[in-house]
Amino acid sequence: MPDDVLGIPLHPLVVHAVVVLMPLAALGTIAIALVPRLRDVYGWLVLAASTIVLVTVPVATQSGKRLRDSLNLGGPVAEKVHTHQQFGERMIYAAAGLWVVLVVMLWLHRTRRRDGIMTAVSALAIIAALAALGLVVLTGHSGSNAVWNPAG
Repeated sequence: MPDDVLGIPLHPLVVHAVVVLMPLAALGTIAIALVPRLRDVYGWLVLAASTIVLVTVPVATQSGKRLRDSLNLGGPVAEKVHTHQQFGERMIYAAAGLWVVLVVMLWLHRTRRRDGIMTAVSALAIIAALAALGLVVLTGHSGSNAVWNPAG
């Protein structure tokens, strides 16, 4: 995997895919969990966004580690980058959890399951989506704080 694209570090480029698609996948998940008729129209689009996030998160994590190592950071900046890294390493769990509940919810919908199991899976999907939203905000905020407020 390259460390940069046309001289721009790979990490901020890949991170933008996660920052845009994770909230879209999470909000889409909440929408299709709450409004079942939207699942036929938007379910696969939400799953596609979630799948891209699931594939992109490890690329962002690995490119972030390589970027960190290339910068030779110290002091408060290193602490902020470390905090960002800790949040970022948890993103794969949020992405995977969201993806799994989406697959199960869409499969149950396709089989026309309308009982307590579908209700429980929809509730889990909303919880997974909210967790993913929260984690992407914390990760993004800590990363931007390290870049734009390094000494503060």
